[in-house]
Amino acid sequence: MNEITPRMEKFARLMGVPFEFRVMSGLNFLGELTKDSLGVQEDEAIAVNCIGAFRRVDVEERRDFIQMIQSLRPKVVTVVEEEADFSSSRNDFVKCFDECIRFYTIYFDMLEQSFAPTSNERLMLERECSRSIVSVLACDDEIDHGGDSERRERGNQWSEKLREAFVSVGYSDDVVDDIKALLKRYRTGWSLVLPAAGGDDLGIHLTWKEEPVVWASVWKP
Repeated sequence: MNEITPRMEKFARLMGVPFEFRVMSGLNFLGELTKDSLGVQEDEAIAVNCIGAFRRVDVEERRDFIQMIQSLRPKVVTVVEEEADFSSSRNDFVKCFDECIRFYTIYFDMLEQSFAPTSNERLMLERECSRSIVSVLACDDEIDHGGDSERRERGNQWSEKLREAFVSVGYSDDVVDDIKALLKRYRTGWSLVLPAAGGDDLGIHLTWKEEPVVWASVWKP
């Protein structure tokens, strides 16, 4: 936090945007967040950016967490999550194990082809994946992990919950073009998939060798 705070403050000054960075501490898990604890002022425009945050909320508390975000009256909500279903399979070990094999085979293949074997970033990501696998397969619902559930869901599952409080916002052509241009700077194998017309999955997917890995979406009240 000591490094992040001055960087964000400097960037805000360069952009001419009034900015205050407050670190939330003393919480055991995200489900404890409330509007009052965030200190939101009535005249503030709120943007909520959730990157990998939803999966760390206990499965049974996720709708309540989304309703808490809704109570902030944000102008926009962005959600980014990994595309895997460890939620509906949580009571079926074999099904959960199969999903772990499917998702992490893709993930480790991506790491192997994107980073050198001795890369510190690769080693960090591999350690994080290993902890996630143990957490998911060790029947973590029966253990108190302080809300760090690691129970990922697919984009269509998150969309179903988010639609109860928000309306999906499509990406403009300029944004899509920028994402595609950015992907060209990375290893061959990454691509972008837009949502199917009339589908339940509202958002875009980053895919690795045509397999969905990351889901991203934008929502408004």
